[in-house]
Amino acid sequence: MMSEMEQGAATGVHPDGGPADGGSPYRYGARLANEIEARWQERWLAEGGFDSPNPTGSLAEGFERMKGRRKAYVLDMFPYPSGAGLHVGHPLGYIGTDVYARYLRMTGHHVVHTLGYDAFGLPAEQYAIDTGRHPRETTENNIANMRRQLRRLGLAHDARREVATTDPSFYRWTQWIFLQIFNSWADERTGRARPIEELVEEYASGRRRPPGGRAWTELDAPARRAVIDGHRLAYVSEELVNWCPGLGTVLANEEVTADGRSDVGNYPVYRRPLRQWMLRITAFADRLVDDLDLVDWPDSIKQMQRNWIGASDGARVEFRSGDRPDPAIEVFTTRPDTLPGATYVVLAPEHPLVERLVADEWPEGTPEAWRHPEGRDGAASWTPRDAVASYRARAERLSDRQRTADSSGKTGVFTGAHVSNPATGEDVPVFVADYVLMGYGTGAIMAVPAHDQRDLDFARRFGLDVRAVLAPPPSWLAEHAVAADVPASAWPEAFTGDGAYLDLPGPPLAGLTVAQGVAAAIGWLETHGLGRGTRSYRLRDWLFSRQRYWGEPFPIVYDEDGLPHALPEEMLPVTLPEMADFKPSPQEDEGADPVPPLAKAPDWEYVSLDLGEGTRRYRRELNTMPQWAGSCWYFLRYLDPDNDQAFVDPEVERYWMVPPDAAREGEGGVDLYVGGVEHAVLHLLYARFWHKVLYDRGHVSTKEPFRRLYNQGYILADAFTDERGMYVPAAEVTEAADGTPTYRGRPVTRRAGKMGKSLKNGVTPDDIYERYGADTLRLYEMAMGPLDTDRPWRTNDIVGVHRFLQRLWRSIVDEETGESRVDESEPDTDTLRRLHQTIAVVRRHFGELRFNTAIARLMELTTHAARLASERGSLPRTLAEPLVLMVAPLAPHVAEELWRRLGHAESLLYAAFPEADPRYEADPAVTIPVQVNGRTRFTIDVPADAGREEIERILQGQPAHVRHTEGMEIQRLVIVPGKIVNIVAR
Repeated sequence: MMSEMEQGAATGVHPDGGPADGGSPYRYGARLANEIEARWQERWLAEGGFDSPNPTGSLAEGFERMKGRRKAYVLDMFPYPSGAGLHVGHPLGYIGTDVYARYLRMTGHHVVHTLGYDAFGLPAEQYAIDTGRHPRETTENNIANMRRQLRRLGLAHDARREVATTDPSFYRWTQWIFLQIFNSWADERTGRARPIEELVEEYASGRRRPPGGRAWTELDAPARRAVIDGHRLAYVSEELVNWCPGLGTVLANEEVTADGRSDVGNYPVYRRPLRQWMLRITAFADRLVDDLDLVDWPDSIKQMQRNWIGASDGARVEFRSGDRPDPAIEVFTTRPDTLPGATYVVLAPEHPLVERLVADEWPEGTPEAWRHPEGRDGAASWTPRDAVASYRARAERLSDRQRTADSSGKTGVFTGAHVSNPATGEDVPVFVADYVLMGYGTGAIMAVPAHDQRDLDFARRFGLDVRAVLAPPPSWLAEHAVAADVPASAWPEAFTGDGAYLDLPGPPLAGLTVAQGVAAAIGWLETHGLGRGTRSYRLRDWLFSRQRYWGEPFPIVYDEDGLPHALPEEMLPVTLPEMADFKPSPQEDEGADPVPPLAKAPDWEYVSLDLGEGTRRYRRELNTMPQWAGSCWYFLRYLDPDNDQAFVDPEVERYWMVPPDAAREGEGGVDLYVGGVEHAVLHLLYARFWHKVLYDRGHVSTKEPFRRLYNQGYILADAFTDERGMYVPAAEVTEAADGTPTYRGRPVTRRAGKMGKSLKNGVTPDDIYERYGADTLRLYEMAMGPLDTDRPWRTNDIVGVHRFLQRLWRSIVDEETGESRVDESEPDTDTLRRLHQTIAVVRRHFGELRFNTAIARLMELTTHAARLASERGSLPRTLAEPLVLMVAPLAPHVAEELWRRLGHAESLLYAAFPEADPRYEADPAVTIPVQVNGRTRFTIDVPADAGREEIERILQGQPAHVRHTEGMEIQRLVIVPGKIVNIVAR
């Protein structure tokens, strides 16, 4: 049998049914759906139906009627307003949160749900540059178009709370939060942010001594300032960055492709040091890991954050040179117990000690392979400085991912210097190699090739010594066919397991396990003053500067000595100057310093201010903040968007962010945060960091910003590439007579992928609105599969969902007269049983965000209702009203219209959601697996006593049934009632 979706696709019938094609004006189709939707959207807006009052402030009107309801904060990840507008994949999560929020309102909750726009950033600016239009104009147009498309979906957003990061009234408070960070330091004793004034007081009182042992009173003003600035959570530092001359800006790691080019424009990216604003997120690394235990997030997302932070316990060890005055090379290692096996040391090319360590001449006996990076001809005049300089220049052109890729050959060059192994006293050579990064540990490693495969590969390439520290067990030797007396240099691979320590110089480790050996080695290092136990992180401080125009200006000015000064709050916001030429100045020379666009506005750049020491001339910061800034705290501004005295009123913040039954101090956060997994690390990590600073400074009530996180899946769609491998517009691809896809008469290759602009396979929601209405689009996206999984888009399948709404409509409305078909009779027992079992399942599945399975049960009940209405000529009100109320979160426009036709003058936004009567719920539904050719593909909920025919009917109404049998011939259907369904197909 064909499902309704298949039938709709096969018939090709347009789903309108209005007067244009000879139908009744009361028949539910695209024409009537669009009319109903426009009318109800206007009414909701006029009546403020989605307004969520605050307990105080400008949005407090109506709060009294919400007393007694449990609050719920439902949040979508901050959308970026693209110039291309929305495709049908974008609103998947927004529809899901809207269904959930509408359900919560109907179950007695006071819900805040709104949306804004993350509108600063490189994409908007680059689009403006490409089109020659100001980014403000293009951004505002993009927002207007996105707002129109989203409103057309009937999303129940409180429009009064909408914000955009580009509004000065918003970024005034972004700048204010930056100043809170700038004027804070992390107390290493508590791990919490404290006001910088308290640090000054600690130094002034003598409770804390400055570095170097001098008294605070002995330091002059610049020296004191340097000490304090060295503690600030926001600081200026020369850092190795991704510099893109073609774009004229520094890029974050995520904006650089794997082959070392810019994601926007495909320009070359170079690694070079620049003075940049940095945020000291590393001071919060332990809390960012530990507090993941406080939130209800997917385990996979928590692990991604832990891996990104990359906490590693180990030791810092000093390798000194006996014949040079240079400071020691400090390496970080998680295995200090293997120190006796360290036969060489490697520095990252950017390590600050490289210049001081590199020798003027090659030591006698230096192997030829150590002298020359790849590509050199071995000229006699080639010195260590020449070799290292050449190698460093090559490394600067590689991204971190290229340098650390497992597939890349490990290269390096000898510096001409040696240092002493602190355990054995032996001199070991110092190399520079690009596989070591400054972003981890100290930017220097001790290499133990016997027990680390990467080190072993490098040692064999350069003919370096391999010395074992642990003897492999017999099982490892047997597995690798190695005799016990074979030296480590001849092992087929490095031994990384737990073996017996050999008797070597250094810490006494014989008879210890590896864990015991690590602890003993750290104790030995500390006793002998050669190192110390410590924790290191993969996480680096957050580079917070961009050399672009379209971003939040820093609330910072510099004095004549180049020292940064925070502007007072009354001078905020610092707004962007009006500029006709906002383009960055591309640098032809990769070594040239960047010239930010704001340098083209000298009247804005230089300003005379009185900051407490009389009027002086200052220079503004010419960099702008990255796009991440506004998205770190926007959810707090949603709560109190009109407040011009604070970024959020404390009472309002506490009402929405702290659950009334919170048992611990700091417990709470946004009740449900929904967004894509692509933001699993950076956005969430940055927002958590800002929130913790605000919490420590007493500005928010919760330790974590987002209590529950849910990742929705993606909508997939066919994409097509031509003979060049270039994507062509999927909407313009046709099928030849033999089924081959073609574009403009030429064959193309079908590919699967996420719907989006890059693959040219987007489907605009405007087309779906016109052909079916917004309710059908909402319902289809929720019916396609579980919200947290990817699902393929099939436009033809929408017809089946549309027919479900048509069936619901004609069960209640006479399509010839428009009158209600509802009567006051009592349903039979079977109908009551079906109704209340459906209510029980739908309530449970809505609460669990399992909308697709709830829809399946509603389709089943609607089919039963339609059959009753057809047989009896009418439908019992006690069936019709609960059915409409259950459909309302999913398809709110048609539900509102049916509710009105059932005689209700008030909107059903806050109508009570049906509750199951336990007398009829007692015969529960069961979930049975559905197999296709012996493999379980999905499940269906059926009444416990459902027979074969009823189960088959329920099965045919499942979108998953269509998806898993599409293009197949069903040969046999095996149904064991209450147990299993098996589809045999080929």
